[in-house]
Amino acid sequence: MVIATKHFGEIELEEDKILTFDHGIFGFEDCKRYTILYDGEDENSSVISWLQSLDEVSLALPIIQPSHVIDQYNPVIEDELLVSLGDIKEENIVVFLTLTVPSDLTKMTTNLKAPFIINTANKKGCQVVVEDPMFVVKYPVYEKFQNRAKKEDGEC
Repeated sequence: MVIATKHFGEIELEEDKILTFDHGIFGFEDCKRYTILYDGEDENSSVISWLQSLDEVSLALPIIQPSHVIDQYNPVIEDELLVSLGDIKEENIVVFLTLTVPSDLTKMTTNLKAPFIINTANKKGCQVVVEDPMFVVKYPVYEKFQNRAKKEDGEC
């Protein structure tokens, strides 16, 4: 199927790439169908991806896997919050965090408090709130990206 996207124009999307969020996401409860788009050809090499709504073209959120910005991200999530994901196996779960990218990139943050949890086996997703106060809504990530780039360039 062909879909319109906010940042990539019209693209061809295979049906098996559609994710369903039965309850939508916070602030966009009516938008239930999404896909993940990658900046590059290889999804494994993309650090920042996009959670693109199929129900609202203008809704595309920059997302990132926690391992790119924080060493240990293992929040306790109540089982009842994950019911909509169906049968959960650890190897089928992927977690993403939203990024906030202001014009001053040094103020870029990610939201550790409300991750997206996706069951890759059945393509179901949900967004949950983590109760632990150690996980904040605005976690600074610019310096983390800088350090990562230095490591990849062999400077560290």
